[in-house]
Amino acid sequence: MSRASRSGEVISLAEQQPPPAGITPGEIAGSEYKARTMPLLEHLQEFRLRLFISLVVVAVTSTVSWFYAGRAVDFLVRPVGKLVFLTPGEAFFTYLRVSVFMGFLLGLPVTAHQAWLFIRPALREKERKLVLLLGPVSMMLFLAGAAFSFYFVLPAAIKYFTGFATAQLQPLFSLGAYISFIISFLLPFGLVFELPLILIVLAKMEIINAAFLESKRKIFVVLAFIIGALAAPTPDIFSQAMVALPLLVFYEVSILLIKYFLHR
Repeated sequence: MSRASRSGEVISLAEQQPPPAGITPGEIAGSEYKARTMPLLEHLQEFRLRLFISLVVVAVTSTVSWFYAGRAVDFLVRPVGKLVFLTPGEAFFTYLRVSVFMGFLLGLPVTAHQAWLFIRPALREKERKLVLLLGPVSMMLFLAGAAFSFYFVLPAAIKYFTGFATAQLQPLFSLGAYISFIISFLLPFGLVFELPLILIVLAKMEIINAAFLESKRKIFVVLAFIIGALAAPTPDIFSQAMVALPLLVFYEVSILLIKYFLHR
């Protein structure tokens, strides 16, 4: 029989099947177990809803940011002073790009919350606590890396590059090219600052420990400069070193944190 009666209720054979190992009675009673057994079509509909809400929020915040794009550009060009635009539409599209970037940052709490609502039912209690802890920390580390790059590394990089100027060769930066350079400079540093968090999570999961990291130090030095060569906005050794050196510093900091706080 495909259905059975119990206390006047009709239940399916799927409900009579024992739950998978590791699923607690409390999870079965709640929505978590149902979410894990949700059909693919319902998952896609849920994903489409969360994506639609996120896009609407970013569109609204980007529209609002348009009215402040001029101030943002003025702030970003402080390290070099005045800029020029070489085509009629360059300034407009650069302002538009800055507006979208600002809108994405302003809407990030909402988009992150939508992503959390999408994955939350599939996570167990410990996994939820871990995500709730790592999510904000990861965002703060990324913003700290971007800020460090803008306030400390970028001015040194601009000074280094403009040092090649001569009486016959004067620097003249285009607005669009400069903003692209800024973004390509900030993103690698934001990612570099995530390294301690990644290593600490791996250590917490007992995948690595401090002794393992110490034994691989020489390999990581080479790897850091390879990453610097790939992630640096320009191919010169200065930009590559500016990416590689923070990686090496955070690698050593991670070893100390793991050794003395996680006791690995």
